[in-house]
Amino acid sequence: MKHTAVNPYLPLYEYVPDGEPRLFDGRVYLYGSHDTAGGDFFCLEDYVAWSAPEDDLGDWRYEGVIYRKDQDPSNPDGKLELFAPDVVQGPDGHYYLYYCLRMRREFGVAVSDSPAGPFAFYSHIQKPDGSVLEDAMPYDPSVLVDEDGKIYLYYGFASEMLGKKYGFVKSPGAMMVQLDSDMRTAVTEPVLCIPGEDEAPGTSFAGHAYVEAPSMRRFGDLYYFVYSSQRWHELCYAVSSRPDGGFIYGGVIVDNADLGLNGRTLPVCMPGNNHGGLIQAGGKCYMFYHRHTNCTSFSRQGCAEQVQLLPGGRIPQVEVTSCGLNGGPLPAEGNWPAAIACQLYGADQASMLDFRNVARNTVPFITETGTSSPSPQQFICNIQGGTVAGYKYFVFSAALAVVTLWLRGTMAGALRLCLDAPDAPPAAQSPLELAAADWQPVTLTLPSLPTGAHSLYFCFDGAGRCDFLRFTFH
Repeated sequence: MKHTAVNPYLPLYEYVPDGEPRLFDGRVYLYGSHDTAGGDFFCLEDYVAWSAPEDDLGDWRYEGVIYRKDQDPSNPDGKLELFAPDVVQGPDGHYYLYYCLRMRREFGVAVSDSPAGPFAFYSHIQKPDGSVLEDAMPYDPSVLVDEDGKIYLYYGFASEMLGKKYGFVKSPGAMMVQLDSDMRTAVTEPVLCIPGEDEAPGTSFAGHAYVEAPSMRRFGDLYYFVYSSQRWHELCYAVSSRPDGGFIYGGVIVDNADLGLNGRTLPVCMPGNNHGGLIQAGGKCYMFYHRHTNCTSFSRQGCAEQVQLLPGGRIPQVEVTSCGLNGGPLPAEGNWPAAIACQLYGADQASMLDFRNVARNTVPFITETGTSSPSPQQFICNIQGGTVAGYKYFVFSAALAVVTLWLRGTMAGALRLCLDAPDAPPAAQSPLELAAADWQPVTLTLPSLPTGAHSLYFCFDGAGRCDFLRFTFH
């Protein structure tokens, strides 16, 4: 039986950003960093893996911890975090995990007999003379094992601002070296594939220069290079007929605040750094990316959207949704967590553009609390007058008449349910007189029953603050 899929696609207690999806033996394996809810830095946890059948991307299975921070000989005390990884199958049939430790100028490689791990340390990427590859800031490895057997490693961190903060010399852009069949020896010197901000003027990449997060895929005769641009929150792509250069800027595939989509200039949710990869599975193509929770850049969750590969290599920008990998709208029946909102903003949307400096008391955000069985409870907090929580998409049947929200807090005003646009005439509305420390039901009755697929917007007006746990269709 096919399972219903939502965004985020993993359980809400799981924080696996920088997602690199890989297809092995009919299963999609998801590798990424591992954040902590409410953490104070990126990637505080060890690597874990999740997998799902390629024909049922709502049925994710936890594969466990696949690699620990202290397994790298350069990090025996585990003090340095494991940043964004990638996994490929080598020509010998083994699976190779590529990673970097926080701002350390080297790449690690681990190996396993299974894509589900566990992985054991194998080597650091080295040059033919045995010295460690440390040229052009080793960071965010992505590996391509091409059809002709050649192996390519892509990497680089091209942020001047963060280079100064963490004491390294930035990359000029996305770099590439070719690896030997041993999966660890760089047999060529690094070459520039995608320009950074200083090198981009006069090229097709101007305004969308490379910063970090390379991810390479080959589909048919074209090579697709996905990366995070100088705008951080967007994942762009470039296309070439060869893996070692000649890339032309293609456009934005996804922006985790939906900026730029149809000319949008204000974020519909918290922007922030972005990282992900493309995959073809079950006859469709998907873009994996991540969103930001807890009003911080350090608690990221994986999301995904279906994309189109058009003739000539073009990929139109997709919107962020709540239904993601589901292949269609979610059924408007039963209970749904508020935390699957794909749009969440307050009265001052523009304040979220400065996402590194947003004050927690000024915007609504997704968070969690406690360790209640079987897992912590996720909800939207700090809802104030002007807050909109949006969900795309739900399909309605003629039997639907009532929607109940579970809220807590102190707030006096009104609650509106709008369909298809937050400024549409309300499909249902109710006075909101809330003064409760525990979750309380607030019911909306729809006088005329909608049918078909719609986006939902719960709009809050009035004074005070409240939290939003879930909503129920009756």
